[in-house]
Amino acid sequence: MNSQQIAQQRLHQQQLLHSRFTQPAALVRWMGCMQAQDYAGAKWAIGTRVKGSTDASIEKDFNEGKILRTHVLRPTWHFVAPEDIRWMLQLTGPRIKAFNKRLYAKLGITDKDLKRSNTIITNALSDHQFLTRTALLPLLAKARINTDDIRLGFLLMDAELEGLICSGPRQGKQFTYALLSERVPAAPLPDREEAITRITLCYFSSRGPATLHDFQWWSGLNMADIKKGLHLNREHLTHTVTNGNAYWFSAAAPINKRNTPATFLLPCYDEYAVAYKDRSDILPAGHPAAAGYGIFKPVIVTNGQISGTWSRKESSRHITVATELMNPGKKTATAAAAYAAFMGKPLQELITI
Repeated sequence: MNSQQIAQQRLHQQQLLHSRFTQPAALVRWMGCMQAQDYAGAKWAIGTRVKGSTDASIEKDFNEGKILRTHVLRPTWHFVAPEDIRWMLQLTGPRIKAFNKRLYAKLGITDKDLKRSNTIITNALSDHQFLTRTALLPLLAKARINTDDIRLGFLLMDAELEGLICSGPRQGKQFTYALLSERVPAAPLPDREEAITRITLCYFSSRGPATLHDFQWWSGLNMADIKKGLHLNREHLTHTVTNGNAYWFSAAAPINKRNTPATFLLPCYDEYAVAYKDRSDILPAGHPAAAGYGIFKPVIVTNGQISGTWSRKESSRHITVATELMNPGKKTATAAAAYAAFMGKPLQELITI
């Protein structure tokens, strides 16, 4: 299996090619979770994988709690399905909290501060209240809890990691918080071994072929847990060795040997790029700017390989898409039109730089 075949297989498993999903929540469950600090881009990451979805329909599902947004896996926001949020927080939250402790020390945030802020936040959100950061801020200030600089963000993140709060419906363009207990019914949680089994199978089924180091980067788990997860899934996962690296994937996934020509405009932080520590299989060899592609910039993917970057401007009436291609001549009009249709507006202009 060469890099082109690895990329093609990932396109299929990530549901970019021939997606079988018609509901955003079902797609998020398949993916486990999807990085979502860029909210608008994260909605498009779902939209490009779900037939017939629009920005408005995904926004509706988010507001209704069919998709939630919280800090999980790594210290950043992810979309996650309600039925998965508790066990994923239980598995990965302690590691994020341990990572954050160094920053707490620099910012002077004590365990007492966290306990007090969690009490204030949960009391304010009780009885199905949905409050923005702006609304929560004076409540913490009144209790003389320092919220200067980035402290408020860490206080709210800690409440998320403790499984106390999660996303509520948006108020206009503002995000709100809600009590997790009122957003998601309580349910029995798997033990740690079962949680490791679940997340390992989920990752390699939805994102394989991938290496153990890719999975470690994505999940935040240590290598001992990862090897345990492989062992527990030994009947469901298989691997191939390419260039000295073992690439793992679902044993039930059909191997797609045909190269399916397709072009996608993907957002920054899309799972097609950000879910892997080593992105060499989807990046052009030797390109001077390749290292940062797919993380901080929206990318164009042609036949599985990153072929450029793109940006968009939105007015009240139309969408303008600008593309910058590594190799001029690639066709992006269909992909740009798909994005405009997702946004519910006509594509006025496609600019190639």
